[in-house]
Amino acid sequence: MKKAAPFGVAFFVFNPWDLGYFGRMKHAPIVLCLLFGFLLSRPALAQTSDEVELYLFDLPGVQFEAVPAPAMFESSWTLLVQQPLDHEHPELGSFRQKVYVSHFESDRPVVLVTEGYNRGRNYTSELAAAIGANQVVVEHRFYGASVPDSMDYTHLNIRQAAADLHRIKEMLSELYDVPWVASGISKGGQTTLYYRYLYPDDVAASAPYVAPINLALEDERIYDFLNSVGSRSCRKDILAIQRRILEDYDASLLRLKWHAKGEGLEFGYLSLEEAFEYAVLEYPFSFWQWGSDCGEIPDATEDIEEVLDHFLEVSGLAFFSNASMTDYASHYYQCAREFGYYSYETDAVQDLLRALPVSPNPSAIFTPNHDKIPYDGGVLAREVYDWLEASGDRIVYINGALDTWSATAMPPNEDRDALYFFMEDQSHRTARIANLDGGQKQQVKEALERWMGMPITGTLSEIEGGD
Repeated sequence: MKKAAPFGVAFFVFNPWDLGYFGRMKHAPIVLCLLFGFLLSRPALAQTSDEVELYLFDLPGVQFEAVPAPAMFESSWTLLVQQPLDHEHPELGSFRQKVYVSHFESDRPVVLVTEGYNRGRNYTSELAAAIGANQVVVEHRFYGASVPDSMDYTHLNIRQAAADLHRIKEMLSELYDVPWVASGISKGGQTTLYYRYLYPDDVAASAPYVAPINLALEDERIYDFLNSVGSRSCRKDILAIQRRILEDYDASLLRLKWHAKGEGLEFGYLSLEEAFEYAVLEYPFSFWQWGSDCGEIPDATEDIEEVLDHFLEVSGLAFFSNASMTDYASHYYQCAREFGYYSYETDAVQDLLRALPVSPNPSAIFTPNHDKIPYDGGVLAREVYDWLEASGDRIVYINGALDTWSATAMPPNEDRDALYFFMEDQSHRTARIANLDGGQKQQVKEALERWMGMPITGTLSEIEGGD
């Protein structure tokens, strides 16, 4: 990794105060004048990848290295940015946050990708390709490589995560003095909205994908959705699968035990029996979240092997294994502390459960080390929700109508200068700009051009409207 230089690169190479160096030059005064003239006349925007790299080299507290550029970009770099654990108290220590900078064209906008989790590799976001933009991807604090030496979760909160994004945006604003647009998917979309609330002037627009704003530890809007989505017959078939698996409890558990062994899944945070029952309760949520096909649900009276094969494709045990609990520990902490989440309604199967309590409903939050984390009542979540209702303009909300998380998405509001899409037959995975119809894409294009104050040159530039 390259270490950031303590001074401007031009001064690092040609220091005008080094009289010994210039004193040996016959035309030193002329050289000095030309040097300062060059520095003063340089355009505000970096014009080439080399100039971007020089800019990065001059950033304090930043290490970087060039990496292969994903599709459409000219060049890319991985940055490790030194961030304070607490932006209001930098004396408390710091950590390194991973950032990917991908250069397209200097006069094009920037898409700031607000990740909600780890980001192990660079990529081209749909929005950057759609509008023709440079891209900055920020891994969320306390995930992946962006972790402190000690996982003190008191420093993992919404305000600190938003301050990370604000600092990176400010750090790169002189490099890209153009409109910025924030965008993220799922929990990353949540991050987009919280960031917009806390720093409303940082970006010209926001585009959260499938982003929930949960308002309780057990947000009961999830139950309302699961009890009404799709057809009555499909919901009936889903329940029949749940009950069949639990009615054949011992046979199902034995098959799943061997499945877990074959997959190398280990259990300890939850017992195998608890994980099994959680997976059965998760089945309806996952079915709709990922857009499963009602026509592919087997008859619940078929051989249990066929029923379990289907169940494993939709829900399965891996999500409740030790590895998953470790991978998502920071996520669960955030949900328990501020975000809120969901639980599992057990009324229809409680007579068949053995390992899990039925009152209160089992929570889908699995806190690190089973710690009891006090919920703050969703104070900030409610503030954000109310602000988005009252003032949330210049936002494109992209949701799938089938996605369980659409239950807690921001509802359409005709008073806002915003676009709300709940895409028919689309899920958490497929609710994307590419799957909007022609008229909807035209709306996105026109809105973003108006909000950014510049034309779109990416794939959306080819849209002419229509169905």
